Amino acid sequence: MLILTKAVLAMMIGFILSVITGLIAIPLLRKLKIKQKVSIFLSKKHKEKNGTPTMGGIIFIIPTLVTVFILLLMDKMQFSENLFIVILVFVLYGILGFVDDYLSIKRGHNEGLTELQKLFGQLVIALIFFYIFMKSGSQPIFDVHTLGIKINMGWFYGIFLLFILVASSNAVNLTDGLDGLAGGLSLIAFLAFALISWNSKYVTGSEDIAIFCFILVGSLFGFLLFNTHPAKVFMGDTGSLALGGTLASVAVITSHEITLIIVAGVFVVETLSCIIQMLSVRFAGKKVFIMAPLHHHFEKLGWDERDVVKIFWTVGMLLSMAAIAFGVWI
Repeated sequence: MLILTKAVLAMMIGFILSVITGLIAIPLLRKLKIKQKVSIFLSKKHKEKNGTPTMGGIIFIIPTLVTVFILLLMDKMQFSENLFIVILVFVLYGILGFVDDYLSIKRGHNEGLTELQKLFGQLVIALIFFYIFMKSGSQPIFDVHTLGIKINMGWFYGIFLLFILVASSNAVNLTDGLDGLAGGLSLIAFLAFALISWNSKYVTGSEDIAIFCFILVGSLFGFLLFNTHPAKVFMGDTGSLALGGTLASVAVITSHEITLIIVAGVFVVETLSCIIQMLSVRFAGKKVFIMAPLHHHFEKLGWDERDVVKIFWTVGMLLSMAAIAFGVWI
């Protein structure tokens, strides 16, 4: 019962602060003319979203950090090195996304940092994560508890971790293309990892990492009040990079990298659709999808945006339930 109470308290505070932040931030973003420039390749309905405030990731990033601080002061959470690593990744990827969004707005088009600059920033943050993670006493071991697999990867473990963090942050970034899509899928994913983390008793600070995830779930609930169709604000790279990187860091710290692939299954498919499209155009000279990522393909087929989001959410929920069974119950 104490666990349930802590989870509810964490989500409730995160939700309330997120709603308050949204009510303050959205008018401020409009006043500062921090608006999204929609791609010319998207449908007419998307072009109607031109001028919608962006950088909305602050609506769940700030409340999450404030809530963690409040619970630490109330002695409802214990500060650990692993919790510090997760929060650091959350903040650094958020800052990287903020810089990208800021440059996009300043230049008046949908391009901020170049792909190379963004990749370099992601790699630097991933290297910081790897350095602190290994200095905390972690071993370069790939461990799948459910299947009884334990492999010492040696130096290759560093490359493995870099790939996971960069791939995850990019995957959420690519999926952020419809109202509520990335936010809802992230909420489902962090809810799954909150439960998985709580069960990872072998990890120092596992309960507090779980509480962090529950706080973020509450904050994302609040954000979705403003981000679901028709969106009053977009999370921007500020939010999507922070969510993707943090999701990966929690998976790595709790030794659930394989579980991450299941939980983030929709994000993975969205990313694969972009890779397949790019390779097909380059080497075969034709498209596999009408438009990538996959959610835009369904839109081009005539599906309503809200239906695409609901179906993707449903698939994400089913995959997360399977992942919880795999990572916790079985």
